[in-house]
Amino acid sequence: MKPHPAVFRTLLVLGCLGVVLPLHPAGTDLWQLAREHRRAHRFSTLFTAQDVRDQLSSAEGLSRAVAWCRDSGVTRVFIEVFRDGYQAERAALEQARDRFRAEGFDVSGCVTTTGVGKRSTGWAPISCYTDPPTQERTREIFEYAAGLFDETMIDDFWFTDCTCPECDTARKARTVRIGSKTFPVPGDTWEDYRRALLVNLSREYVLGAGKRVNRRATFIIKYPQWYDRFHERGYDVAQQTADFDRIWVGTETRDYHDPRWGGTVQYEAYFIMRWLGGLGGTKCGGGWFDPFGTTPPTYLEQARQTILGGARETLLFCYGSLLRDTGPANVAALRAEMPELLAVAERVRKLRPLGVAAYKPANSHPGNEARVFDFVGMLGLPLVPGHEFPDRARAAFFSVHALKDPRFVERLERLVRAGRPVLITDGLAAKLAGREVLRRPNVQVLPVKGDPKALLNLSPPELDPLRAPLLRPFRTEFRAPNRVALYLFNGRRWVVENFNDQPVTVELNGQRLEVPARGWRYALR
Repeated sequence: MKPHPAVFRTLLVLGCLGVVLPLHPAGTDLWQLAREHRRAHRFSTLFTAQDVRDQLSSAEGLSRAVAWCRDSGVTRVFIEVFRDGYQAERAALEQARDRFRAEGFDVSGCVTTTGVGKRSTGWAPISCYTDPPTQERTREIFEYAAGLFDETMIDDFWFTDCTCPECDTARKARTVRIGSKTFPVPGDTWEDYRRALLVNLSREYVLGAGKRVNRRATFIIKYPQWYDRFHERGYDVAQQTADFDRIWVGTETRDYHDPRWGGTVQYEAYFIMRWLGGLGGTKCGGGWFDPFGTTPPTYLEQARQTILGGARETLLFCYGSLLRDTGPANVAALRAEMPELLAVAERVRKLRPLGVAAYKPANSHPGNEARVFDFVGMLGLPLVPGHEFPDRARAAFFSVHALKDPRFVERLERLVRAGRPVLITDGLAAKLAGREVLRRPNVQVLPVKGDPKALLNLSPPELDPLRAPLLRPFRTEFRAPNRVALYLFNGRRWVVENFNDQPVTVELNGQRLEVPARGWRYALR
């Protein structure tokens, strides 16, 4: 039963005051609710090529999948044509596509470029794209997809780590050959070669080939979560974002302590969503996460961070995986929180994030400070990620990544002279040794010590004086333990999320707040 609008507004206001309540009664029709909110945010899922074969090739399987999507508030599906060397049959793809469309879903295609052709010398699923037959097979796959769907997403395996003799010869020659065409490479490093290879292969045998088959064809490039290594394997987020019709963001963070999947803190999903969202602008569609290495609390944290990061869509990877292992429990938790997530998304899309500018130029190198932004965000510093130097920032954080900018030092000096509070890593401070900028009272040095994860050990007495000057320009005072994140928005709106396994008490602008374990409080009116 659809709730009365007055009831919905009352519950939303209570939630915005920091009281986390279910925004709809039990039995809410998530399908109807999701359709009402899909202009602000929508949920989608992916059926892999293997799911198409195993789950969608019969009328019964299709009916189960449609029902699952409706029950989960999913209003769009991506139907994959290729993965792990397997190409789904055209009849099964067309049957699934047409059934979901008839049921009122938006439908797009997908390609995962694993097992395409000649195997890379590196990671087993990845291919050598210097190899001409592999290039041709790539073209065939994307032509096939474009013949079935007007929009196709590429899962985040569109890269290479091959160092075979053919790749090495091409790298040293500083040329990329795609079919009969040859393209120059600006340098002779593996990074230079792979970026040029994937940029030109995308233009010729993905975008170009697809549009020759279907003039309406558009393509989404989905970037992985490992933003500090994009350039090493051929992702060029600046050029490829310009070339592709849309971009998508990997926001899978999983359980930090999971022995197989762990090591990524929850704030990374927010950081990468905002960073790539700023780089892509209106091209940025949404975030994508999975159930691997998660429990319901960490699964929900992925969803919250994706929405707080400004995503317009959340893709739940993938239908087959969500039917087994931890998937059903995760989905049950998501369904229970989906009304609240959609209500928060309605508010966030109208707001502008405020806080400490965090500068990471495209294709920048981390040195020994990989993913430092993620850990800094866990300290209760509200970061505003950006790929351009924040000349007008009211407060800023800089790491060694900033050295990618050839004008960084002069820009930093100008910002510091303007009296802006600045936090820099000790790694960056070492690179700036002897410069007057380090002696300014408005500059603090963060003791990363080449081990960003060690920042999670900083105590409240260490964190409070670190945060205070950086938050002062925003008329904000915040005291909290480690692993409690703060998000600020215009109009004095805020979100506090606790990633600890125990409830915590925080002080925000003189107000004491009790934040539940693995929970959040917010004021987003």
